[in-house]
Amino acid sequence: MTELRSTLTCPECGHVETETMPTDVCQYFYDCKGCAAVLKPKPGDCCVFCSYADVPCPPIQEGACC
Repeated sequence: MTELRSTLTCPECGHVETETMPTDVCQYFYDCKGCAAVLKPKPGDCCVFCSYADVPCPPIQEGACC
């Protein structure tokens, strides 16, 4: 079963926020609710959830490519 909730941790300020991941697109940008930094995926990652969260995006969880 695919997990749709993931906890993002901002690399700039350490703010932690649990969000619901989209199932139909990869989320490339995320505005930190702690410091307003705009997070982008690390090189080689498809989305901010794969880079900064505790659960990867739904396509990756299902063994697909984004």
